[in-house]
Amino acid sequence: MGLDEEVKLRFWEGLDGIIYQVPPTEKLFIGGDFNGHIGSTAGVYDEVHGGFGFGERNGGGTSLMDFAKAFGLMVANSCFLKREEHLVTFQNTVAKTQIDYLLLRRHDTGLCKDCKRRKMSARGRPRIRWGALTKDKAQ
Repeated sequence: MGLDEEVKLRFWEGLDGIIYQVPPTEKLFIGGDFNGHIGSTAGVYDEVHGGFGFGERNGGGTSLMDFAKAFGLMVANSCFLKREEHLVTFQNTVAKTQIDYLLLRRHDTGLCKDCKRRKMSARGRPRIRWGALTKDKAQ
């Protein structure tokens, strides 16, 4: 944030170089604070944006989406519907933003699971607390 465009361009070029070194058969996960906003909807980036995000896309978010598109990556944390408080990664008195993202290869998106949602079959099933079981209670 607040850096010259030349510095940002060098960052993306350096990251490009690192990605080229990772064989396509290897799993690739990139996580970090990209200081960009990908927005709440996919728009023209439907192959890299899962359709769930926060706010409006800005220039930094567009750069991130272009990078993901160029390398066949997906923004994993845009694939799951979340409440706003789970999406916002930075907040102050002026604004709330989502700037932390996890990228992975599109064909590996099946490796990601929505850990905040419970499956319907798991609800209502009795939980057995084996540690509390005594001889008297067993009978």
